[in-house]
Amino acid sequence: MTSSLPLWKPLVQNTSLSIFQKRIESKYSRKFSSYSEFHTWSVTHLNEFWNEWADHSSFQFINRGALAIKESDIFWETEWFPSSELNFAQNLLEKGNSEDLAILFLREDGLKFKLTYSELKEHVAKLSAYLRSVGIGKGDCVCGLVPNAPIATIGMLAATSLGAIWSSASPDFGVKAILDRFEQISPKVLISVDCYLFKGKKISILDKLSEVTKRLAIVNSDFKATVIDSFLGDTFPLDGIYLPVRYSELPESKIHIIYSPIAFSDPVYIMFSSGTTGLPKCIVQGAGVLLNHTKELSLHCNLKEREKIFYYTTCGWMMWNWTQSALALGATICQFDGNPFFPDWKVLWKWMEEDEIPIFGTSAKYLSVLESEKAKPAAHFGLEKLRVMLSTGSPLFPSGFHYVYDNVKKDVQLSSISGGTDLNGCFALGNPNLPIYPGELQCLGLGMDVKVFNEEGRSIKQEKGELVCERPFPSMPLFFWNDPDRSKYRSAYFDRFPNIWCHGDFAEITENEGIVIYGRSDATLNPGGVRIGTADIYSVLETIPQVADSVIIGQDWKDDVRVVLFVKMKEGESLTENLKLQIKNKIKDHTSPRHVPAILLEVPEIPYTVNGKKVEVAVKQTIQGLEVKNKNTLTNPNSLDVFKNFSELKE
Repeated sequence: MTSSLPLWKPLVQNTSLSIFQKRIESKYSRKFSSYSEFHTWSVTHLNEFWNEWADHSSFQFINRGALAIKESDIFWETEWFPSSELNFAQNLLEKGNSEDLAILFLREDGLKFKLTYSELKEHVAKLSAYLRSVGIGKGDCVCGLVPNAPIATIGMLAATSLGAIWSSASPDFGVKAILDRFEQISPKVLISVDCYLFKGKKISILDKLSEVTKRLAIVNSDFKATVIDSFLGDTFPLDGIYLPVRYSELPESKIHIIYSPIAFSDPVYIMFSSGTTGLPKCIVQGAGVLLNHTKELSLHCNLKEREKIFYYTTCGWMMWNWTQSALALGATICQFDGNPFFPDWKVLWKWMEEDEIPIFGTSAKYLSVLESEKAKPAAHFGLEKLRVMLSTGSPLFPSGFHYVYDNVKKDVQLSSISGGTDLNGCFALGNPNLPIYPGELQCLGLGMDVKVFNEEGRSIKQEKGELVCERPFPSMPLFFWNDPDRSKYRSAYFDRFPNIWCHGDFAEITENEGIVIYGRSDATLNPGGVRIGTADIYSVLETIPQVADSVIIGQDWKDDVRVVLFVKMKEGESLTENLKLQIKNKIKDHTSPRHVPAILLEVPEIPYTVNGKKVEVAVKQTIQGLEVKNKNTLTNPNSLDVFKNFSELKE
């Protein structure tokens, strides 16, 4: 999947990536003729690369060992900075100048709130002192039921300043979805808000909070407190909530933050998988995520000190954690909580213009909705300062690239990025020094030894296969919670190719040395034993104007698999027999006869996770008559109902 004509070419030469590359060339007497050569050096010299990045980015160590990596013959037993100590929060709080802006927050009702680095540190000192007073220390879990707002950042920094572990979920999660996550890790403290805003409505979570905290106290007899922040400044009753403490009533701390040292092998974050097919996996990650994040933010996004970055995310998605690391560059994190289409699609773009935000991250789903609404940000807003757009969550198809360049900004660097919750980072992402081709991620991440393997485990290019990583990376999970023998860990990543990380994405490295992500390989179709990626079909459907959305599954059928396509039609359109024939013919012409769906049906809604990902596996399970255990992870759980009793659905 290639294009001879790039949509964008680099405009700035002296990028952070160029500066770092020149540092390496000078120190090691090398000259890299291309990014690809530099990438190859970075993955064949892991110790030198990560040590140099730690130095160049001024990563703060309490004690520094000589080695960046102690590589084991067993992939997952590799150690990072084995003789070093640091504090995670210290790296985020001590890089910015005191009066520089650390956080810029926009609430859905239009309220703006700012915190300088010195003000942020005052809040963190207050909460950190309180957590210490109730006995929170290294290795304890602190959870946040919080919106993408300053209280979330304050909670994370206070916990990690003590060497504690932070994990968060969005307050719009249902009780079951919250407990499916937090019950597994038994937090000692829960930090929450009382309510949140969505589509102009104040939604209280106090009843939910009462049920959640009582259950957490049963699971963990050492549960210490529920710290509650008033999101709208209201005075609210705390009846029924277990051990409640108002954040506003915590005493101001007269003591500077005490940063507790941890090793790279000590936990910092617990991330959760989507959990649509069972209990969410509890993915434990250490300080290596920060080292990788700063590399991605600085070198691949060209984010600089005092610059602003915004990612539309909730605290239940890894992009929240990713964005927090911008503080370690002395940058400003911009936070928004609410519906990005309330009162209309212009809300975020108005903010981009008013506060001159140069880096704007979002999901492919958000861009798809903008496109379907025929929104034209360029026609309404002056976006002179917008330099980079980031898209993730699902593949961004070529039509999405063209939409951005036609309707948002012609000289913006549109970087589709891909990695995942598992590594809390990216395998492939943007590059300020390379051109952009429609449908392609610009490059493989520095220090990430990414390949695409065929069925036999051989590295291939310009062919579709499994995305793998052949050598360890610093943001790989330390372990899974409650998985003492690492059997779940090994099964998740290393069963497909022994001792090689298999990510579970179907991908292709292109002739431009970029990469195309075709979606999850566990959603791959196998009609007649031939492996087909669902993204091939989705890319065709993107060009059919009557179709608003779709989901494809492979249904087990008569000792084989048949392709089943469900489409949601645009308002005023219907799936006629003539249109069915057109769709099938177009799929056949642009892919192959095997891609043509055996069944094509119209449905009113397509199910998505809260992070904007289609849940093909959950649809297939529903059709096969299996229970989908965690519907609470979906934004629209009732959308699965139509897929029940599939045998009764006829064309």
